Parts: sequence; structure tokens; C-alpha cells
Amino acid sequence: MAVVTDRAEAIDVLAGFREQLYRCMTRRADALFELADALLCTDGPVKTLVGLSLAPEHRRGHGALYDALNAGRIDVESLRRQLAGLPLPRAADGRLVLAVDVSPWLRPDGDCSPQRSFCHTYGRGKDEHRMIPGWPYSIVAALETGRTSWTALLDAVRLPPGADVTTITCAQIRKLIDRLTDAGQWQAGDRDILIVLDAGYEAPRIAWLLRDLPVEILGRMRSDRVLRRASPPRVYHPEGGRPAKHGGEFVFGDPATWDTEHALTVTDTRLYGQVRAQAWDRLHPRLTRRAAWVDHEQALPIIAGTVIRLTVDHLPSRGEPKPLWLWWFKIDATDADVDRCWQAFLRRFDLEHTFRLLKQTLGWTAPQLREPAAADRWTWLVLAAHTQLRLARPLAQDLRRPWERPMAPERLTPARVRRGFRNLRATSTSPARAPKPSRPGPGRPPGSRNRQPAVRHDVGLILVTGQAHQRPAHHKKGTKPRRTG
Repeated sequence: MAVVTDRAEAIDVLAGFREQLYRCMTRRADALFELADALLCTDGPVKTLVGLSLAPEHRRGHGALYDALNAGRIDVESLRRQLAGLPLPRAADGRLVLAVDVSPWLRPDGDCSPQRSFCHTYGRGKDEHRMIPGWPYSIVAALETGRTSWTALLDAVRLPPGADVTTITCAQIRKLIDRLTDAGQWQAGDRDILIVLDAGYEAPRIAWLLRDLPVEILGRMRSDRVLRRASPPRVYHPEGGRPAKHGGEFVFGDPATWDTEHALTVTDTRLYGQVRAQAWDRLHPRLTRRAAWVDHEQALPIIAGTVIRLTVDHLPSRGEPKPLWLWWFKIDATDADVDRCWQAFLRRFDLEHTFRLLKQTLGWTAPQLREPAAADRWTWLVLAAHTQLRLARPLAQDLRRPWERPMAPERLTPARVRRGFRNLRATSTSPARAPKPSRPGPGRPPGSRNRQPAVRHDVGLILVTGQAHQRPAHHKKGTKPRRTG
């Protein structure tokens, strides 16, 4: 299914999605739908919920807004099926390319907010890695080809404390593949769906857990990894002994262990100069019965794949270029496969632009909500708003600032499409009903006691590849953390 480019068809698709979105809201539907419209029609970035309640697109007060987020209800499964059935971007060869990543909703001051976990952040302070309490969300999006900041958001799952990221990610991908198959996005005989992961995921383990699905796993690996080659041919030895299960070591940081690559490509680019991709076949990690594999009853598997080392001449930021290591869950890769893999991985960074748009423009992490259920409803409203921007892309006009350069309609960014969404909304009717006139409530009855203080909750842990990879429960302000280990 290709991306819609015809204007009349784009109007029908956008109107149909808005109607289905309203039907997915089973409680406080009018207030929730107007809140999504206020996200799209408000001038400038969204910084507070009170500012949205004052927007003309939201005809209810801020009390009704918070009530809608706390007491409303959204049929998330129906909305997921609607997103899977929309036109999705595809790669040049017609396959779907999906990117999976975790983005945190930081809540360092939300001591009364339950189900928080320590979230890994980078760049706060003096380029430091810090663990800050918040709600981490695993988000899946379909990627486009070429230089663009557009992605098609398909799913979002909040990671609870004590959860195994790999297990939840595999379950999330499995359900998404089922929805895409039911919607006709993938059929028998089509090319396998490419799943692109960053270094925070254990790509070999995810590939093993999803080996029965029509997917290809492509993930980045750290530069300090050590893999093993295929087992050597068995040779009879008079002294006996068990045959070797693993071959020699392949150390990423030691070129003496690399040997000759089985594939090599060189590509000239405008931003990075000459890109050199080297590929080595049939490399696998040596698994042990620890962490994620401690409960594996059968023999530990040999998860063989292709390792790709990517180097460039220079970076656009004029920084020092470092090699990039990728692992692809396929063997006998050709030169065309190697180029397709590293080019698809570079498109994964488009998801980072989407995260920045959700947080800085649409105000995904701006509300100071207490309950995680309200945060989930707000998250799905933001995803639905971004989907409407994507569907309105063929209909938008370039409403640029005086200091901005003109852009072709097909090159408009999501922020520029949002500027003209109010004009598109004015041409169509809204399914939300007008609010009924009412009187303010009596408030707190006379003589009632003061409310009890809210319960405070500790910050939990998140399991990464089967091991707890977080700090202990956060300490009180003004005290030093205790040294552990």
C-alpha cells in the first residue's frame, strides 16, 4: 500500500481517520477529541495543558480537560488496528522498514506518581549519562526512504518497573505484525519486514525469539563486543574429546582477528564523503546460562548472522568519525544486502526527529500528570495528532515565516504542516458535539476534613537483556547516595 498523493483521496482518508478516532473514544469522547484538535491547531509549541484549554478548538474549561484525561477511555486496540490499516511508507524494494526505540517521559519530581522507572538519558549537564525517574515508552514507527523527518507511528507501550525490555519488545512486534497482516500490509510472498534496532537492544536474542515471523532483525552493536566464528570442521583426534562448538574469536576492537571480509562496498555520499562497508559472514555471540538464558531448558542456540562495519570520511558536524558496527540476522549477504542494511539503519535516526517533535512541539511530556493511565491516554492522543499531520501532508500549504526558505509541498516538515492544519479543519465538520450549558459545582461541602496527603511511590527498575541495569531507589534530596557493590 503506497503513500496517498491524490488530494481528493487524501481528504477522504483524513476524514475517515478522524471519524474512526472519535469512535475509539468511548468515554469523554468530545473533550478528548477537541483536545487532540487543540494540539494540532494551537500556534507554537504546546507547553501547558491550561494553554490548550484556552484554545478556541477546545470549547471546555481546563477542569473538563483534566477530567477527560483522568476519567476518559480510549479503545487502544481499535486505534492500533486503525493505524495499521492506514497507508504506510515503504522502502525502494517495496518492503516495510520498522524502527523500535524507547523514549522516556521524565518525571523526576513526581514522587506521588506510581510505576516510575529509572530512564537512561544523555546530554543533560556536561554531556553526562544520567538515570532519571520517569515513564519509558517503547514506540514502533514505519520509516520512509530518503532524507526526511516523517515517520508513521504505529504503536506505543509503557514499560512497567521490573519489565524485561527484550520480552516486551518481542511481544509488541509480534502483535504489530499480526495487525499488519490482518490489514493486508503484508501478504504471503512479500519481502520480509525489516526491524531496525539501536545498541540498547540485544539483536541476536530478539532475532531468536522472533525467528518464526517474516522479519529481518538489524541492530547496532557496541564497539567492544566479541563474537565467535562458525565451528571448524570436525577432525578425528586419537585422544578423543568433545568437538569444538565455537570457532575463533572476532574482536571488534582488534583488526588482527577480523580476517578477510566476504563483502566490501564503497559508496560516495554528499554529507559523509566515501562510505566503506565491510561484512563478515556467520558470526554469533557465545551464549551462557546467565541473565536472559538462565531458564533456557534446551541446548543454547547458535544465532549466526552478518556483521557490518561502516566507516565514513567525515561527519557533517566536523566531529571525529567512529566506526559503526551492525548485526544482521541473515547469512550469505551480497553487496546489495550490505548497502541496503546500512542505508536502512541511517534512516532509523528519523525516529529521533519524531521524538523531538512529540516533546518540543506537541508537548508530549509537558503535562504533570500523576496517574500512568492518564499518561497513556495523553500519549495516544499525541500519536493520533501526529498521524493526522501525516495524513494531511498532501493537503498542506507552505505557511512559512519571513525568515524561512520556501519549500516544495512534498518536502514540508511536520511542524510546517501543523501551521496550516487549522485551515484544513475549518473545511470539514468535527464529530465532537458542542458542550452543554451547566452550572459550576458546589465545591467541597462545609465542615469536610482536609484531604489526606498523596501516597509516595519508590522508583522501580527496568531489566535490560535479563539483568537489572539501573540505579537503586532514588535518595532524598540533600543526601548522598550510598555506595553499593
